[in-house]
Amino acid sequence: MPDWSNSAYGTINHPSLLSNKTGRWPSRMPENPGFLAIFDVLDQNDARIMKKMLLPAVLLALSSHQLFAQKNTDPRLAGLDTMINRILNEWHAAGCGVAVVEKDKVLFAGGFGFADFEAQKPATANTIFQIGSSSKAFTSALLGLFAEEGQLDFDEKVTTYIPELKLYNDELNRNLTVRDLTCHRSGLPRHDMAWYVNPTTRDSFVYRMRYLEPSAGLRERWQYNNYGFLLQGVIAEKLTGSTWEDNIRARFFKPLGMKTAMFDIWNAPASADVAKGYYEKDGTIRHMDYYKIEGMGPAGSICASASEMANWLLTWINGGIFKGDTILPAGYVRQAMSAQMSMGGGAPSPENPNIYFSSYGMGWMLSSYYGHYRVEHGGNINGFSADVCFFPSDSVGVVVLVNQDGSQVNAVIRNMIMDKLLGLPARDWQGFLLDRAKKQEAAANEAGDVEDLSRKTGTQPSQALQNYTGTFEHPGYGSLTLMLRNDSLIARTSMLDFYLEHYHYDIFRPVAIIAGLDVESNSPIRFQFVTDLKGDIAEIRAVGLEPAVDALEFKRKAVAVKMAENELKKYCGEYELAGVTCKVYLKGSTLFVFVPGQPEYETMPIGNNEFKLTALDGFSVRFELDDQKEATAVNFIQPNGTFKATRK
Repeated sequence: MPDWSNSAYGTINHPSLLSNKTGRWPSRMPENPGFLAIFDVLDQNDARIMKKMLLPAVLLALSSHQLFAQKNTDPRLAGLDTMINRILNEWHAAGCGVAVVEKDKVLFAGGFGFADFEAQKPATANTIFQIGSSSKAFTSALLGLFAEEGQLDFDEKVTTYIPELKLYNDELNRNLTVRDLTCHRSGLPRHDMAWYVNPTTRDSFVYRMRYLEPSAGLRERWQYNNYGFLLQGVIAEKLTGSTWEDNIRARFFKPLGMKTAMFDIWNAPASADVAKGYYEKDGTIRHMDYYKIEGMGPAGSICASASEMANWLLTWINGGIFKGDTILPAGYVRQAMSAQMSMGGGAPSPENPNIYFSSYGMGWMLSSYYGHYRVEHGGNINGFSADVCFFPSDSVGVVVLVNQDGSQVNAVIRNMIMDKLLGLPARDWQGFLLDRAKKQEAAANEAGDVEDLSRKTGTQPSQALQNYTGTFEHPGYGSLTLMLRNDSLIARTSMLDFYLEHYHYDIFRPVAIIAGLDVESNSPIRFQFVTDLKGDIAEIRAVGLEPAVDALEFKRKAVAVKMAENELKKYCGEYELAGVTCKVYLKGSTLFVFVPGQPEYETMPIGNNEFKLTALDGFSVRFELDDQKEATAVNFIQPNGTFKATRK
C-alpha cells in the first residue's frame, strides 16, 4: 500500500532522463500505488540524504520568531515555529508557507525560512509558491460547476466535447469519459517525457495524444496521468470560449479573494512576494530554475500563497461554501471526495498500521489516517513541493508549500500538525521519515555499487560518432537532436541537453544533464541505434523513456540539401527499367519520380545526387552522372534491393 505518512502522489514534477547517483531510476508517481512513482530527479521516499549541516546563522535565528501573517493563539499549535524551523534545518529546505484551518476560520497562516535563499528574503504567509499537481482539484472542480449548470455530463464521452481528439486505439476513442480523466483510469501511463522535455501548446498536446500508447485497458487500473487533466482544461475552454486560466480566475480566484494567485510565477513583477525554487544536494541548498508549465497548465500551473490557499480549504471543509457564498455545488463536493477508482492495495502495513485504504476521487486522493477520513493531494514542480489536505468529518485542514524539489518537508509538517488538531498521540514523523530516508539511501548506494553484469565490456560503436548525429522524431514525444561536442555525443531537446555515454555496441545511455540540475549518474534509459539495410542510422529505440510501454521509436529526420531549380533540371528525363519507362520531372522547384502503375513520388534532396522519397521510409533514388555532370542512370534504393534504370 502507499505510505500516506509521506504522500508523494500528485506530482507534476519534471521527469528526469537520469537516475540519482546510486544508478537507480528515480521514482515518484506509482504505477502500482505500492511503489513510488516514475519520473523525478529527487524521490520523496528515497531523497538524497541529508547529512547534518548548520545553515547560516540568520536561518537559525528565525527559530526565535515566527513570520506570521497572524498571531498563533491556538494552544494546540504551541511550539509550531520551533518545530517547523527544525524540520527545514534537518531537511536542508529553503523555506515554506503554512496555513491551518478549522471549520470556518483560519487558525494560523505563516512563513518560515526563506523565499529567496541567496538574498536571505524571508518567506511569509503571503509568499507565492508553485503548487504543482495540487492544481488538479481546481481543474476538476471547474468541470463540476459546468455539470451543475447543465453544460457537461461527467459520464459522457470526452470526444463529445473535444471532437478532434484521437487516441491510440478505438476502445479509448469510443468509451473514454470525462469522469475517467478526473480519476486517472484511462489506461495511459504517465508519458511525462512527452510533455516535459518538448513542451508545446494545448492544441498540439491534444494532437500528440494519438501516439501515446496505453499500458492497461480502460478502467483496468489506476495510473497517474497528467494528460487527463490537460484534456479537462481543454474541455473547459471549449465550453466557455475562454482560456482555462481565465475560467479559474473568474470562478475561483476572484470569489475566494485569491488576489495574488497566478499561473506564471516566472513573469511576476519584481515587487511580488514570490519564492524561488531550490533542491538539495550533498547537504547544500541549490537554486533551480522555474519550469514554465504552460501548455500542460491545467495539470499543475497554479501558483499561490498559503494564506490564499487557506480559503480554498475552507470551501471544501464547508461543503462548497465560503463566507456564505456557494463556490462549489454540494453534490460535486461529495462526488469529488468519494472513491472513483481504487489506487490498488490499501491494506494496513506493519510500518503504519493506522494508515490504510487508497483511492482516488476527482482531483483528490483519499485514505484513512488513524481512523479519520483524509482528502489530500500533493504537488511537485521544479524546485517546489506542496500538499493540500483536509479531513471533512473533522472540519480541519492544512496546506504546506515548500520551495524544495521533491521534498518530504510538506509531509512531515502536515502529519505533525494534523496529529495535534485531531488529538492523536504525538509521533516523531521527522525522525521516522529521516531515518527511513537514510536507510533507503544506504540501500540504494549499496545497490548502485553492484557491477552491471548485462554490460558487455570492450565493445565499440559500429560507426564513427558523426554518423549518429541528426534529428530523430517521435510523433508523440517530439524531436531529439544529436550532435558532437568535443568528441562526445550530445542529445538536445527543447528543454535540456545531456551527454550520451557509450554503453555497449550501438547502445548508449544518458549520463548527465548539461543544462539544469548538476546531477551525474547512471540511467536505466537506453538508446539503441538501429540501421537500415543501407547501413545508415535510421532510428533510435528508446527503452525506459516510458517504462510502462515498449521501446519508443524515434525515426531519423532527413535533412534537405538546398538545390536551385536549374541544378535539378539535369536529373529530369525518361529512364528505362526492365522495359518500363520511368519519368523524372520538376514541379516548381521539387523533383518528382513516376513509375507506371504507382503514384508519383515527391522527393527531397539529401546530398550526393540522392533524393529521399518523402512518402516512404527507406526509399530513395540516386543518380549517376557522367563527366559532363549529366545524369546517365538512376538507382532505385529500397529495402528489398537496388534497381538501376538507364536514361533513354
